[in-house]
Amino acid sequence: MALTKEKTASVVAQFGANDKDTGNTKVQVAITTERIKQLTAHCKMFPKDAGAKRALTKLVGQRRSLLKYLQRKDLELYRALIKELGLRK
Repeated sequence: MALTKEKTASVVAQFGANDKDTGNTKVQVAITTERIKQLTAHCKMFPKDAGAKRALTKLVGQRRSLLKYLQRKDLELYRALIKELGLRK
């Protein structure tokens, strides 16, 4: 269920400063969002997969923590990232 190397590399290239910039909070939120999208599609196809539901819940909590940190540290970057990823309506 993990992201492919190509998908991860494209997300890092889009949100990171360079190809190796995977530790940046912005990149971590983007990668987590992609994993959440993938798991959401899986959970829709297999509604009885309790392990996937648990993993999805944990990932959403992890993304929430990262976004909360980003909001405390850099509010403008937080707002731009939310808009770019389309997380809030």
